[in-house]
Amino acid sequence: MLCKLAVFDLDGTILDTIEDLAAGVNAALRASGFPERPVADVRRFVGNGIRRTLEYAAPEGISPAALDTLYRDFTDYYRVHIADRTQPYDGIPELLDALRDAGTKTAVVSNKSDFAVKLLCKRFFPGQFDMAVGERDGVPRKPAPDGVRSVLDALHIQAEQAAYIGDSEVDIETARNAGMREILVSWGFKGRPFLEAHGAACVVDAPAEIVPLLIPRNGG
Repeated sequence: MLCKLAVFDLDGTILDTIEDLAAGVNAALRASGFPERPVADVRRFVGNGIRRTLEYAAPEGISPAALDTLYRDFTDYYRVHIADRTQPYDGIPELLDALRDAGTKTAVVSNKSDFAVKLLCKRFFPGQFDMAVGERDGVPRKPAPDGVRSVLDALHIQAEQAAYIGDSEVDIETARNAGMREILVSWGFKGRPFLEAHGAACVVDAPAEIVPLLIPRNGG
């Protein structure tokens, strides 16, 4: 049966954002006089929203007020430098076109700030998503299913008719919490061994591998 909706994570799934994220984290750390972090550390920290990423990156025991300052400084920097080095992963635009040509709707649900999700999707994927939402006040972050369910409701699609595609353990939990099929990608921030160790049921190594999983050959 044709998948009616493919919902994607953003960072590490459709866009390689790690260099710009790390630059923003380190700009915020520098502004507060804290030690900077290598990109490899930031890669491990992302997935639960930028505030949690900054909490992991900061010295242990950071106060809520200091964390607020880090978040403000990151946001100020990232708004300006959001796409200095960010690029779509190879094959993602073609994947989105193939899904949409087959009649499958596409969406993004991310723990990234909502303004950043919308800006990046407009910049790199104009017209290729039916909806794109990020972290918003009053909506619990992934792995809570609330964000995904808001998209399902808005597009009038049942969870069993949809798939969630991501690159982390948070995305595995999100798909399962929402009652959706899960597809994990090995090219993202965590990698195949990590995903399989966290129980991923389906891991792909290239965007083209997703098409036959969601679109039957006979189109039925």
